[in-house]
Amino acid sequence: MRKERTQTLLKTRRTALLSAATLAICLSGGALAADPPLRVLATVGMIADVAETVAGDCAEVTTLIAPGVDPHYYSATPSDVRALSQAELILYVDFALEEQLAEVLRALSGRTRTLGVLEAALAADRLLDDPEAPGATDPHAWMDVSRWAEIVPVITAAMSEQRPDCAPAMEARAAAYRAQLDALHDWVGEAIASIPEGNRILVTAHDAFYYFSDAYGIQASEAIQGISTAAEASIGDILEVAEFVIENNVPAVFVETTVSPRTIRALVTEVRARGHRLEIGGELFSDAMGDTGTPEGTYIGMVRANTITITDALGGTRPPWPAVLGDWAAVWSLAD
Repeated sequence: MRKERTQTLLKTRRTALLSAATLAICLSGGALAADPPLRVLATVGMIADVAETVAGDCAEVTTLIAPGVDPHYYSATPSDVRALSQAELILYVDFALEEQLAEVLRALSGRTRTLGVLEAALAADRLLDDPEAPGATDPHAWMDVSRWAEIVPVITAAMSEQRPDCAPAMEARAAAYRAQLDALHDWVGEAIASIPEGNRILVTAHDAFYYFSDAYGIQASEAIQGISTAAEASIGDILEVAEFVIENNVPAVFVETTVSPRTIRALVTEVRARGHRLEIGGELFSDAMGDTGTPEGTYIGMVRANTITITDALGGTRPPWPAVLGDWAAVWSLAD
């Protein structure tokens, strides 16, 4: 029953993206292509959600790495290799994220269309560097909705190339989705701007939020671990961040769904032991979305949940939800 409900929700959500005009385009041609659905495999849910939203019935999109799993650590199993080998299009973020999958993806790229969306979609000046590894890319671009929206036409073009009969329908869905993402980007900016200026400091388990900070006016972003989670945090790392929290009178810090909470808990214990008040403001989605069949299991819902958690914990006020995203909210029975 849960599986059937999830499938119904996902189908309804895709339909909600389409205006009457877009839906007419879909029905008039392209959505029911003569070719079988394109087999698309995306490494992470943030990409898969974009591909599925744009593709409609023209592709079967599979996500390799499950919700809650850290893509920095993830290594391909034999069944993963089989699934990758059977795909017609493979989408990944960047080898700075899918670190352990790089060798497999490179090996497959000679015979399967394999696309690193950051390199394909974003100009060099739109990418942020890893501050701890000069010349390396920070892969967490989905934290800035305006940047992540730039992968939509790239994924649309890659799927259209292999299913040209579907191109008009996919382009129409992509345009509708871009309008939603534009509204989401503005909403996040308004929410963060409502946080008192001295509180706009984001302290997390690892450095996944530089793009968020850059896009939405966070004054400082600090983390116990770096861009990659492959290395363990040290006591020195925790003590260094504790000093930062105390010096800046940070009211709340955040755990992440794909990173063990123990380092943040150790940080809170250290700060409190020095006589300073500090709370855990909630759990953020960093390197993975929420469970399938939940609002947070979509890219829009992931961003919405993070923004609400950060805004509430740091003393801001949630702005009204954008009208263009009203249908999306209605699918998930969200009042705001």
